[in-house]
Amino acid sequence: MSEKSNVTSKPAIAGFLNLLTMLDNTLQEQLKNIFAALEAHYTFDIHVAPEHENRKELIDLLEEVATCSDKINCLIHEGEHLEFKLLKDDKATGISFRGIPTGHEFTSLLLAILNSDGKGKNFPDKTIANRVKALRGPIHLSTYVSLTCTNCPDVVQILNVMSVLNPSIHHEMIDGAIYQDEVERLKLQGVPAVFADGELLHVGRGEFGEILEKLEKRYGINASEIKQETQYYDVVVLGGGPAGSSAAIYSARKGLKVAVIAERIGGQVKETLGIENLISVPQTTGNELADHLRVHLQQYPIDILEHRRVDNITLKGKEKILTTTGGEIISTPALILATGASWRKLNIPGEAEYIGRGVAFCPHCDGPFYKGRHVAVIGGGNSGIEAAIDLAGICSKVTVLEFLDELKADQVLQEKARTISNIEIFTSRKSTRIIGNGDKVTGIEVENRTTGESQVIPLDGIFVQIGLSPNSSIVKELVKINRTGEIVIDGNCRTEIPGIYAAGDVSSIPYKQIIIAMGEGAKAALSAFDDRIRGII
Repeated sequence: MSEKSNVTSKPAIAGFLNLLTMLDNTLQEQLKNIFAALEAHYTFDIHVAPEHENRKELIDLLEEVATCSDKINCLIHEGEHLEFKLLKDDKATGISFRGIPTGHEFTSLLLAILNSDGKGKNFPDKTIANRVKALRGPIHLSTYVSLTCTNCPDVVQILNVMSVLNPSIHHEMIDGAIYQDEVERLKLQGVPAVFADGELLHVGRGEFGEILEKLEKRYGINASEIKQETQYYDVVVLGGGPAGSSAAIYSARKGLKVAVIAERIGGQVKETLGIENLISVPQTTGNELADHLRVHLQQYPIDILEHRRVDNITLKGKEKILTTTGGEIISTPALILATGASWRKLNIPGEAEYIGRGVAFCPHCDGPFYKGRHVAVIGGGNSGIEAAIDLAGICSKVTVLEFLDELKADQVLQEKARTISNIEIFTSRKSTRIIGNGDKVTGIEVENRTTGESQVIPLDGIFVQIGLSPNSSIVKELVKINRTGEIVIDGNCRTEIPGIYAAGDVSSIPYKQIIIAMGEGAKAALSAFDDRIRGII
């Protein structure tokens, strides 16, 4: 972390300021429309040292934004570093920025204002909001970000919303490029990195419910403020990815009362950058597809119970009783499991200890931390070789380690990787141990499966890309699971338990593809409806 170039912000700042100059009228008109309905008055309370190299960029940006509404103004004070707080009617909102919110974080700035005004579409539902309000404070949260990270804004915006909902929570965004001394002192090698009162709480991509659970565990809640009643639905879909969304829409079109329970709408697909094999849609991205899934779900009277994790499922006659982490109780005769899959971990010594300190799973977010350094990519499938190609443009050297005797990636990707001089590829290599010095990764131990010899490869970072594992643990004692963790289904998506169905990547259907998951979700919904009219459930 000694090189400032490891977390870049100046290009993002310059790029956005150029955008303000080039599209001044258009952009300002858009911001005027966004802020037109503001009810309260907001102040950017700026504290910045006179000699700070980013002083002008920060003030220029905030003054540009302030000119777009008579409800926004700037106050500039001399400070020791560079930061600003968001005030609402001259009172602190609990939201502050130590950095210049450009690049991906510009949306975080806009939403901070809208959320403080009680607006914006990123508020959780009433039940989740009440859980946030029940958190015991005071809670001081700090999130270190990179302006090139696509996951950072999601976490920043989640914690800003929590600050709005619970006045005992304060959250600050910190640009690691500007505060390199802190990044080095904390030995950070992954973003976003969230600290709670000085202690590391979370690293990497995070969902609202996941982070809320961590805060509840650390700070506790006022349980008396949360009241739960059993909710009844004709169909409950567990999972909000392509399979779950399809199942919910098909069920709702039958006139049934439907709920989707999910940590996030879109599921694992949100982590896919480019999608070019969804027939009739030549090209899209994971985020765009997830947004479209949400919009389609909202066309129907479907209850979207997002930011939740189901802790327990029991059977009571024909009813399936689900209990969430927050204590909600949901009952249904028809349960469609579409929980998808998650990134597999190596599960070898050293991995857990060095996650966020040299062990990473997202090359797009954490790659910039390894500029000019040697990294390994574990896995020779499409995701692994794509990661190696991307990292080769940042890192001095990329070593690909594949367990099998040959790579599994598409031939076109293999050919591309082999033309890049700083990529080396080893097959028949078993990763056995991750080595570190207590602060960060220094190497990886691998075994040559052909000769049996062990070797330590000195390096600075490891990106794990070994595929997905079905999210089936919640029902492993309830329905049949195969040796790879998939829920076993018949050709109609039925499990052996009447009224329980599975679809998509969590099921035993072959070929884990978006388009197949959508079809399987529809099939599961139609099977559930057929069982309903036949009196089976």
